[in-house]
Amino acid sequence: MELPSIQEPLPEKGSIEATDPFSKAPPGYSLTVDNANLPFGNPPEEVDPEKVLEKAISFVEEPINKDRLRKLLIAGISIETLVEGFIIGGFQDGKFSLDAGLLIKSPLAFYLANMAEEEMLPYKLFENDDALDEAGMSDRDFLKLMKANNPTMFSKLHEALNMGIRSGSSELTASEQTDVKGFLKEEGDNI
Repeated sequence: MELPSIQEPLPEKGSIEATDPFSKAPPGYSLTVDNANLPFGNPPEEVDPEKVLEKAISFVEEPINKDRLRKLLIAGISIETLVEGFIIGGFQDGKFSLDAGLLIKSPLAFYLANMAEEEMLPYKLFENDDALDEAGMSDRDFLKLMKANNPTMFSKLHEALNMGIRSGSSELTASEQTDVKGFLKEEGDNI
């Protein structure tokens, strides 16, 4: 005779185990729903970037908003973040089109930077100030890329450097010149 199996207890309500994988809307459902009741589902109030910029500047110039911006800039919030927040908020509220918002991004950022400069407020223009430095390329990677993609220029550069070393007009000191084993070549490294 077989014993009845013991049923595992139901998972606690609200836990991940209790969620039903089929309780979500199917993909594409949002395309079948009328979003006219949402602000961004209707035509925007303004599509002219110049008018949108004028409204943005008048918004910034209001004393309460200017005070808030000062505090945010001093707290370390970047101008890039403030402008993007303004654009996203205005688009979601149906105030202006996304295109108009993106077109005013640079002028509005420069306006805020100028305001901070005039009031001698510390500010960050970009969220990540060293973004350009991180994306940089080392000299070794640059030369490898040049050798592969532009061998003519690489050989001219190679010859010019060697000629400078031979003539003594190189920027390398005498001790550095004796240590040179080849053109930017380390042991076991082929450029």
